[in-house]
Amino acid sequence: MKKKVLYLTVVIMAMLGISSCNLEYFPSDELNSNVLLSDQGGAEYIIDGCYAMLKEEYEYIEYASSNTYVRHYFQCAEFPADNVSLSGRTTDPLYQATCYKMTDNLKNIGLPWWIGYKVIYTANSVIEGFKEGETVECDQLLGEAYFLRAMIHFNLVTLFAKPYVLGRDNMGIPLRISTNTEVTTRASVGAVYDQVVDDLKKAAELMNKPRGNAGYATKNTALGLLSRVYLYMEMNDEVLKVIQEMGDPVSYLDPDYPNYFAKALSSKETLFALAHTSLETRGQGSIGSMYINDGIGWGEVYCSDPLLNLYERYPEDKRLTYIKPQYAPSGKDIVYFPIPSDADDFRSDITAEVKTDGEGKYCEIEGTKYRINEETINGEYTQYYVTYGGEKCSARLTQALIQRNTFPNYYVSKFSYQDGDPMLSSPVFLRWGEVLLNRAEAEAKLGQNDKALEDVNAIRRRAGIPEEGMFSASKMHGYTSVLDIVLDERRMELAFEGHRMFDVYRNRLDMDRRFGGVQPWEVVKYTDDKIQYPIPYGEYSVSGIQQNPGY
Repeated sequence: MKKKVLYLTVVIMAMLGISSCNLEYFPSDELNSNVLLSDQGGAEYIIDGCYAMLKEEYEYIEYASSNTYVRHYFQCAEFPADNVSLSGRTTDPLYQATCYKMTDNLKNIGLPWWIGYKVIYTANSVIEGFKEGETVECDQLLGEAYFLRAMIHFNLVTLFAKPYVLGRDNMGIPLRISTNTEVTTRASVGAVYDQVVDDLKKAAELMNKPRGNAGYATKNTALGLLSRVYLYMEMNDEVLKVIQEMGDPVSYLDPDYPNYFAKALSSKETLFALAHTSLETRGQGSIGSMYINDGIGWGEVYCSDPLLNLYERYPEDKRLTYIKPQYAPSGKDIVYFPIPSDADDFRSDITAEVKTDGEGKYCEIEGTKYRINEETINGEYTQYYVTYGGEKCSARLTQALIQRNTFPNYYVSKFSYQDGDPMLSSPVFLRWGEVLLNRAEAEAKLGQNDKALEDVNAIRRRAGIPEEGMFSASKMHGYTSVLDIVLDERRMELAFEGHRMFDVYRNRLDMDRRFGGVQPWEVVKYTDDKIQYPIPYGEYSVSGIQQNPGY
């Protein structure tokens, strides 16, 4: 990031044509932040410009419709975890994110950093230009500026630094709380988190005049994000206090879960989504394009086998409506399983027809018969395995599926079908379902197990899981820890929404990636330096800040 002031005229001018506020017109070469901050309408233009920057296309290394903050952020937050299976090598840098092969000169590393700090600078211009208490409308805009500054700092510190729980004194990111950018240094992780907390508290205090749909931040947006930040800091009592101030999360759950993400902007469950209209569909550059091919998308990233196994414990689970298996015409029953391999960028699945003899199910591979064995997981759930090449390979039985590079196509539609467009969505950054699970995790860590399970059950009931699938102290379904129950529920409920990587590592757990896909067959330790992204070359080569270890 250059140390010079980042000018906003282009973004602001783009907004002038769509606002209804009364604002005097000035020649374009005289339109600057001081003029725009001279009244409420100007501040509104600037804040709306911040929201726009998070979804607009930019030239960074190259120009492409996929070059947006929102696409890169969601992929970098989700793909290094264990919910997705990338089905082949790709020139898109999402490959490096998926395989932990990140380098400091990739566009999905540099662009979120560059745009993130542009948004922070812009928010700071509003914070410096407006006084509190002039009008409730101006306070709302000022609160949105504090929220945006907090959210971007938080997004960046979770990507480019180690989890808070591994040490407050670890290197964080540059902390920008003014428009003075003459000096660039890396603040500690603790200092960044403390500032995020202060900003969210301030945002919640100021925002009392909501501006519209869930594309605009509100008081509860700030408090909801604060509940996540406190959870990441393991300040569990504070998590509960914040959520108590917000209201009852259960009452805000959208009962129409199968259609929730397509109508996220208008749903009562959404606390903040990055609003897209039908004029802002990105086609093959959208987030959804990698997850689904409905006449246009790439459809190369699928739901992982371990996550599918969790969902399929209860076929009634409505969350399965977002998983779209692409069945082959043959209709045959097949078994498939990955072959463990030391190869660091490709591996094949074995697929064979399921047959039966007097001893049970089996398959034949190159003329050799292999038994399909059953085992019980958690004392209740049946899973399959095949012993192949001396290795016990976790296997799945299903109707024959279309495959890409031997990997069965399980499309995901959480980022699709807004206004019927398979490539259009308003990606959800924060919703009440997460807030409820934030509370459940905090309760579990405080030993309030009954309350934690009650919150988990609320999520499961909304998902359509039958009463026999609910949890209680006397019915743990094979789990030995309430926290494990909560974390599995978070995994299923928030899958693909950019939470899983953070949920695993901040709980000091390792990431088991031994399943089908091109990622290395490995368990990633939560202490591994590669779980944080490298500082972009364009930043440290100019400002001289220290690169992350391992890069």
